[in-house]
Amino acid sequence: MIITDTHAHLYSEEFDNDREAMMQRALDAGITRFFIPAIDSSYTQAMLDLEQAYPSHIFLMTGLHPTHVKADFKEELEHVEKQLSERKFYAVGEIGVDLYWDKSTLRIQQEAFKFQIQLAKKYKLPIVIHCRDAFDEVFEVLESEVGEDLFGIFHCFTGTYEQAQKALSYNMKLGIGGVVTFKNGKIDQFMNQIDPKHIVLETDAPYLAPTPFRGKRNESFYITKVLEKLCALYEMSKEELAVITTQNSKDVFKI
Repeated sequence: MIITDTHAHLYSEEFDNDREAMMQRALDAGITRFFIPAIDSSYTQAMLDLEQAYPSHIFLMTGLHPTHVKADFKEELEHVEKQLSERKFYAVGEIGVDLYWDKSTLRIQQEAFKFQIQLAKKYKLPIVIHCRDAFDEVFEVLESEVGEDLFGIFHCFTGTYEQAQKALSYNMKLGIGGVVTFKNGKIDQFMNQIDPKHIVLETDAPYLAPTPFRGKRNESFYITKVLEKLCALYEMSKEELAVITTQNSKDVFKI
């Protein structure tokens, strides 16, 4: 059984003291593919080091996270563009809009989002979307870029059933993580109405640990709790859902 974690910040400082043990726990559980989203240029070397340590298991993205869209965002976007021209990446992400922390940067967040979507199209890559308190603002940008060359993952999907349907209409998969296990997560109320061909599994490690680890550091091994919850909702075996979601990830990331 192969399980794929489509979104994990395994280069994070949170893992500096036990990264090897953390990775081994995941590998022992059959979690053998890890897709690694970028934040900004300050993490680039750590991402490359992680790839070098686990070349058969680590698949890198490049991009500028919306909470890191600051005054120097154009220089950061130049870094993303340069990286794409120099080597292979599997997605442009994570990119999008985050209005939880700072609403004043909405305009430049959307500008950066749109620019990176266009980069993804140029390189025929998927996008991985970060959306927090910003569904309308994200959909506005997606609507302006809609087309067959727009595809990817709506990372950490936490919206309504209607928002899920709209995300799917833009050729996105839904990234399902720890939130589906939360009592107040709400998405568990309609997940079984979403065909599993539209979802991928993720952790967002070290963030958003699933129940019963909520509030603690997340890690890729805990994706097994996400899989268990989804199996209960879909009334499917772990093996069956692991196969479906891993194939979905292969379809998105073209591997």
